[in-house]
Amino acid sequence: MAQETTRDDSDSPSGSVVSSIANGTNTKKDKKNKDKSSKKRALSSGERRSSVSKPARDPSDKPSDDSPSKKKKRKTSSTAAAIAAAVPSTITEEVSSSTSATRSPSPVIDFDGLSRPSRGTRERLEETEAQKQERLDKMKGAVRTLLECLGEDPDREGLLATPERYAKAMLFLTKGYQENVRDIVNGAIFQEGHNEMVIVKDIEVFSMCEHHLVPFTGKMHIGYIPSNAVIGISKLPRIAELFARRLQIQERLTKEVANAIMEILKPQGVAVVMESSHLCMVMRGVEKTTSSTITSCVLGCFESREKTRSEFLSLIGVNR
Repeated sequence: MAQETTRDDSDSPSGSVVSSIANGTNTKKDKKNKDKSSKKRALSSGERRSSVSKPARDPSDKPSDDSPSKKKKRKTSSTAAAIAAAVPSTITEEVSSSTSATRSPSPVIDFDGLSRPSRGTRERLEETEAQKQERLDKMKGAVRTLLECLGEDPDREGLLATPERYAKAMLFLTKGYQENVRDIVNGAIFQEGHNEMVIVKDIEVFSMCEHHLVPFTGKMHIGYIPSNAVIGISKLPRIAELFARRLQIQERLTKEVANAIMEILKPQGVAVVMESSHLCMVMRGVEKTTSSTITSCVLGCFESREKTRSEFLSLIGVNR
């Protein structure tokens, strides 16, 4: 009787190839399953993932990872600490005391309440009556020269008082350089235990384009979420006016108003949106009379929370 023999596929060359392919497939599946499970664990534990598309100024919204750049920074900071230890303490104290006496930590508001002051700003603020008249006469002479260069006769009846009128108008349109943020707020911050959104919308804004010295006008919407303290609502338009009454660009104006409110009030977040028409592109250049420009600046919880930002935009009528 013929003897039956059983044959295993792995004994043959083709069988070993099949088994090795199957083993490789299983290994790949295992790796994928491990990656998925690790991602699920990371999401469930609340770990943040870095995102280039979502910048965060709010400390609670910053991802924490030990990247090579951060390690380099740590090494640099340790080197700086060693250098600082080698410097005599008297020199360090002198530098720190002089710095604290002249500048505040804010890039927007200076130590005496002025905003982004220059040497000329302080000269104008502290000048005497005689110096004011000298400044006015100097400006009048410049306007008269400008009229002559345009081919006009500055001595004709219609232009006789124009140099003085224009000089006074320019001083008024740039009075924001001399105004003090502390004086404008004037202590109107109240501890009310309020933590819901506050919005003042449709604030009329008039400013001067620093590129062509012609006006741009529009409306500004300001919102903030208090950390218990609220500010008098009339102070928000006054702060906007302070920064608008100077040579500006719309992007910087929007940012300066938001940063100033953030520093003065210390709220959970601030949002500022401005929409305006620029005469430098209406009267000249591309001459687009119906165009408008919209800029925004969101800080704190308005930046880190999409729902809060969307609520603000819908309340001011941007999400129509």
